[in-house]
Amino acid sequence: MTHDLLTPEEMYRADALAVQAGVPSLTLMETAGRAVADEIVRRYGARATLVLCGPGNNGGDGFVVARHLKAWGWPVRLALLGDRAALKGDAAAMAARWGGPVEAVGAMAGAGLIVDALFGAGLSRDFPEALAGAINRAGCPVAAVDVPSGLDGLTGQPRGASVRAEVTVTFFRKKPGHVLLPGREFCGEVVLADIGIPDSVLRDIRPGNAINCEIHHPEPALGGHKYGCGHAVVVSGGPLNTGASRLAAEAALKSGAGLVTLCGRREALLVQASHVTAVMLSDMDLSALLADRRKNAVCIGPAAGVGAGTRDLVETVLLSGAAAVLDADALTSFAEETGRLFRLIEIVPGRPVVMTPHAGEFGRVFAGLDATGESKLKLARTAAERSGAVVVLKGADTVIAAPDGRARVNVNAPPWLATAGSGDVLAGVVTAMLAQDLPGFEAACAAVWLHGEAAGRHGPRGLTAETLIGFL
Repeated sequence: MTHDLLTPEEMYRADALAVQAGVPSLTLMETAGRAVADEIVRRYGARATLVLCGPGNNGGDGFVVARHLKAWGWPVRLALLGDRAALKGDAAAMAARWGGPVEAVGAMAGAGLIVDALFGAGLSRDFPEALAGAINRAGCPVAAVDVPSGLDGLTGQPRGASVRAEVTVTFFRKKPGHVLLPGREFCGEVVLADIGIPDSVLRDIRPGNAINCEIHHPEPALGGHKYGCGHAVVVSGGPLNTGASRLAAEAALKSGAGLVTLCGRREALLVQASHVTAVMLSDMDLSALLADRRKNAVCIGPAAGVGAGTRDLVETVLLSGAAAVLDADALTSFAEETGRLFRLIEIVPGRPVVMTPHAGEFGRVFAGLDATGESKLKLARTAAERSGAVVVLKGADTVIAAPDGRARVNVNAPPWLATAGSGDVLAGVVTAMLAQDLPGFEAACAAVWLHGEAAGRHGPRGLTAETLIGFL
């Protein structure tokens, strides 16, 4: 599947396996460079083009780009970073085929287009700020080969500084740096080119990262009934804090749960009663309520309050055996007792638990982990392994990670989704997916995709959490 994301190390492995399968490495480089040249011609009219080449294979691709553009009548200059005599292997071979002058990387004046073929996704040192600045201030479009130079293909973070591209052409599969922020912004539009690497190499690589995409869950049976779609329970906040849990409950109902019950203190439910119709209300003790095994998925946390009372309710939920979504206050309440939380998750093996923290909540539950400088993918994956829960690390580049190492990056969330209450809606959607018996990781992935897709259908003006629910 083209949804797979390959780390730079996995991409090196893919290249090597393709060569082992009989595809010459020189052919891979020639095809890659031709793909970049084709995209440039498709996108831009002929113009003065400066191709910047580095000392490695990325630079070899650049020599191919320059040769093709020149053959097609484009005015092309080629500049090399470093000594031409130091070029080796395929890069040296492509430099020999170029046949034109080679200048040193310097002034960008006169360029109508810059092709950035300096460094690829596996850059292992900081990129010079002065050079990145000169390219970014040149006043013309930049087309990057593989990734913009300076961007770490694994983390999506600049190493020192990074070139900003209008378009990036990458090969075989995208890298995490293309979809994680801020890398997605540095890349511009990412074009994925087929360069002849057989898909069969993925059987050996077995990538664990992917772009999140729609997951189809079973449609209700023709002769089924509402309990066949699950019964979701959402724990209400207090009488002055009912809105967040109500958003979650209504989102769960709108996302396919057969029944939804708001559970809480009577004074809070009297407020809820003035706002909901199809959502049911119960002031029964939570433990007694969940003794009915038809109530198979529980959301706790939206405006639940921070403290011992919420910790005790979370314990009740986790001991009940129901699938659980822990959001907001349910997470913050365990900031000083994370060991207790993780032990509670372990008690019922195989029961799905999904955590939905934003960055601040993540830092409280996984103290110190967010200060390690690791990629967002690595952070979420480590957190899932440590906690035993599926972790949805929210943001414009939400990462969903499972304890078994699988991880997905979501890319369909528009910026206007950053609005009050949208996280509560997401918690309700995850709960609905769990109620419909999707496994934890698949439920979280489906919910995050649906959440982003609904916001994207709305458009940028006036989106609120309430209107978002209407688009689910």
